Amino acid sequence: MELLRLKDLREDREIKQEEMAKYLGISQTNYSKYELGKVNIPIDALKKLADFYRTSVDYILGMTDEMKPYPKSKKFKR
Repeated sequence: MELLRLKDLREDREIKQEEMAKYLGISQTNYSKYELGKVNIPIDALKKLADFYRTSVDYILGMTDEMKPYPKSKKFKR
């Protein structure tokens, strides 16, 4: 399953794969595999991507069309 939203979010901000890979602390090759759906994205990386793009993990994964992030839980602050 190709994660077109992840690619679109990155390209809309004119960010290169190499830059996102560096932000996540992974190789560009691994980041490319995230966008192509060749590997499962670790939960920590999904959270970091959602925070970076100010959206929800569900939006990145195509589970909702609502881009707006969910309100932060007071119970589970980071």
